[in-house]
Amino acid sequence: MFCNRCGTEMQAGFAACPACGRRIGDPTSGVAQARLEGHLRTLGILWMAIGGLFLIPAVGLMVFGSSVHFVLHDREPFAEFFPLLLYIGGGSLLLLGAGGICVGLGLQQRQAWARTAAIVLAVLALFHPPFGTALGVYTLWVLLSDESGEEYRHLSQG
Repeated sequence: MFCNRCGTEMQAGFAACPACGRRIGDPTSGVAQARLEGHLRTLGILWMAIGGLFLIPAVGLMVFGSSVHFVLHDREPFAEFFPLLLYIGGGSLLLLGAGGICVGLGLQQRQAWARTAAIVLAVLALFHPPFGTALGVYTLWVLLSDESGEEYRHLSQG
């Protein structure tokens, strides 16, 4: 018997390929599932940490946006739009930060909704370099692998 992914020869009793880890037969076999479980724990911790880090500049931008009228006077041409831009930037970071904390907790608890929410936030995080981009790529790599959707559904039900 040979592996469909890498072509390595396998013995009859193997549950997964010894070279690439692809599962053979039963979708709930332990080898590939243990890989996803290890990454989910790390992913949950990283989302909570990055979410907390995104909350700091979000609050700072929103506070600065509410007090910028003391610095800019009404005679400035962009005095009306600058606070709005600060609120939009702070609000997007606030959504990403609060969402990251919720997704991290959901991944830790194996909630069914957390995988989809993590994929959406990962795409948004790609535009927040350097940490957001790295976390977005890692999240997409873990959650969009070949069998991870099926494995995550199994983990969230069990």
